[in-house]
Formats: sequence, structure tokens, C-alpha cells
Amino acid sequence: MPLEAVEARRLYRQVADQLRALIDSGEYAVGNRLPTERELAEQLKVSRPTVREALIALEVEGRLRIRVGSGIYVIEPAGAVPSFPAAAVMEGPFELLRAREFLEGAIAEQAARVAKREDIARIDASLTAMENVEHPGELSMVHDRAFHVAVAGCLGNAVLVRVVGELFDQRLNPYFAQLAHYFENPASWRAALDEHRAVRDAIVACDGDRARDAMRDHLAKSQKRFAQNFGTETGAAPAAGKGRATRTATKPASPKRASGKQAAAGRSRRS
Repeated sequence: MPLEAVEARRLYRQVADQLRALIDSGEYAVGNRLPTERELAEQLKVSRPTVREALIALEVEGRLRIRVGSGIYVIEPAGAVPSFPAAAVMEGPFELLRAREFLEGAIAEQAARVAKREDIARIDASLTAMENVEHPGELSMVHDRAFHVAVAGCLGNAVLVRVVGELFDQRLNPYFAQLAHYFENPASWRAALDEHRAVRDAIVACDGDRARDAMRDHLAKSQKRFAQNFGTETGAAPAAGKGRATRTATKPASPKRASGKQAAAGRSRRS
């Protein structure tokens, strides 16, 4: 028998698989409310962002409905349930933002050392466009992307420009888009715009350390905005579903503990 390639499944997919199995087995019936994110993270010995990514994946799949301020509920799938293996090619939103924090922080640091007048003009044009667009919306994402690509463009390296653009475009995957649906609003847009200006000002000042820290701070704060609790933390008693008595769900088997906590973003330093 030929050997098959071993797949290193992403942790959030392992969590989603366990929760889906509990739903399919009836441990969580239609109408039931799941435990809170905090409780799931404690039971599974994983981070809350990992749980968040798993819940979003199951919502996109049509198995859960997230009601902000109320909780996470099992729903009856509408029609055929999409196949989950599509997630094999999709990074989780927090995984993407952490990668961007590392990469774009280094790019901003170098941009502060080599940016020319025309590079600053492109950055400024993207910020002006961001100031005059409604958010959330398709155009706001276009101008947000233009800012990050313009910073990368300061280095004169087409590969880095392409990589930064492609990483940003992952926001269009259904998991990232669904998460953004809950938390992006005019206030978050204004905060992001102020964070962009801090990056721009550091680049203009030729302060590489401050530019790096400002970009990392921006992307770390993006993660925090997406990590706000979107359920209730005051209890996880399940709601009755279809008039049937509910059962206490068995504790999910714990997957391998996630590796160390994400390093804190570098603090911005004043020049």
C-alpha cells in the first residue's frame, strides 16, 4: 500500500472538526447555545483567537450562527453543507495578521531609510483617499491596500510589493470577511487611519525603528479589534432546541496545545 502525505492541519481546523463532530453526534442540538469562547479555549487548551477562527469557519459552513452579545448557536444547515476541506488552503485571519505584522514591520523600517519624495506622495495619496471614503465598503479596502502596497513600494522590490498585496488580498477569503463583518465600522476605520498616519510620519522622519514599531502596532491593534468578544461570557447554558431535552456536552478531546503566545507587538518609540 503506498504511503500518503501527512497533512499538518491548522489548529483552528482541528478545533472546528471537534465542534462539528459534537454537533453531528447530537451533543449540541439545533438551537443549543455553545459554551463561551473562553470556556471552549480552556477546555481545548488553545488560544481564544484559535477558537474564534474555528467558530467563524463553522459559521461560514452554515453550522453556527453568532449573535453578538447573546452567544453562539447551532443552526439547521440550509441545503447541502459546504465541504470543510476547502479550509485546507485558507489561513486563519489571525495567522495572516501575525504574518503581516512581522513582514510589514520590517518593510516599514527599511522604507524609512530609502523612501523618496515620489514614494511619500503615493503614501499621502492613499491616506487622502482613505479620509474621503465610507467604511466598511469595497472602496475603503482598495485604499487601505494601496497604503500598504505604497509602503512596500518604497523599497523598489517588485516581489515584496506582490507579497504584501497578496497577503492583504487574503482579507477577501470568506473567513476573514465574515470576521470583519462583525467588527469593522467607522470607528475602527478612523483608528486604522490614525495608525497609518503614524507609520507615514515615521517614514517621513527617516526613523526606521519608529516606522517598524508603528506598523507592528497597527497590525497588532487590528488583531485586538478582531478579538473582541462576540458572545456572552456570563454563562453557557444551552437554549432549548425543537422542544427536545438538551444534554450537557461532553468535554472535547484536547488537541495539541498551541505553541507559545504571540509575541507582543513592539512599542512605538518617539523620535
